Amino acid sequence: MLNDKSLLVTGGTGSFGRAFVKTLLERYPRVRRLVIFSRDELKQFEMAQQFPPSQYPCLRFFIGDVRDAARLKRAMEGIDFVVHAAALKQVPAAEYNPMEAIKTNVLGAQNVIEACLDSNVKRVVALSTDKAAAPINLYGATKLCSDKLFVAANHIRGARDLRFSVVRYGNVMGSRGSVIPFFLGQREQGVLPITHPDMTRFNISLEDGVQMVLWSIEHAWGGEILVPKIPSYRITDVADAVAPGARQRIVGIRPGEKLHEEMITASDSPNTVDLGSYYAILPSGADYGIDDYCERMRGTRVQPGFSYDSGSNSDFLSVPQLRALIDKHVENPGVAHH
Repeated sequence: MLNDKSLLVTGGTGSFGRAFVKTLLERYPRVRRLVIFSRDELKQFEMAQQFPPSQYPCLRFFIGDVRDAARLKRAMEGIDFVVHAAALKQVPAAEYNPMEAIKTNVLGAQNVIEACLDSNVKRVVALSTDKAAAPINLYGATKLCSDKLFVAANHIRGARDLRFSVVRYGNVMGSRGSVIPFFLGQREQGVLPITHPDMTRFNISLEDGVQMVLWSIEHAWGGEILVPKIPSYRITDVADAVAPGARQRIVGIRPGEKLHEEMITASDSPNTVDLGSYYAILPSGADYGIDDYCERMRGTRVQPGFSYDSGSNSDFLSVPQLRALIDKHVENPGVAHH
């Protein structure tokens, strides 16, 4: 589907963007144009070393910020598909700088939507987060706003062949700023700080996140929030996997942090469909009925009151499984096998 097409990725130099571009270039050698849109010139320079333009003539590097509507509109000329991955993601930074998080995550989302409406784009997939379900921190609240904007954008597409959908998933294994690289950096000291011994998180690999976005570009109807079925881990098990002999020091839950992450709340259950590998939360005011969606997508409605959180998940990763995944997905982990 993506051969001979043009794509733009906002936040294209981040962990997801780099993995997405790598997968795309491997799987779709005939992509016409692939625009990396981000605001960090150094990361773009480094990425251009990894993917030299001489070898990948379809690549374009655009310096720009999603806060800049005119720049986005210029970047989207001739683009068929947009993946929106740009965001301010650090929970404490968003709490301390709320206006900045709103400008990027909410107003930036609006700019992306309007640029897509003005530019003959066909499909848009926006990345969300588990923190957007029943949010208790500002980052989650801004991403919930962003999700609502992308879902509702389907109402204003008019006669355009344009669909907006959202992909929501949990912690990406080994992504920058996440817990595993942090623990790897701390383990030499023999003590790992644990926020709470009962804390759990969802876990997804970058590859699975990329695969889900590609699936959404091809199959999403528009308006749904797609959620993957993925395993959970206990934070204490991650510590054991990274540094088996290290002491675990309890430091308390940080502001804006949950004990367990949610991806689907019980309030979402009337509009949630099980698609096999994924769940889809459908918009309550959709142009299509849930039964139509189930029939076309071969899905089934979930039970009333169904919810999906990392604490009550039926699938948990063991310490050996975590170790194997860290070895596979995290750069230079050197995990001790005891």
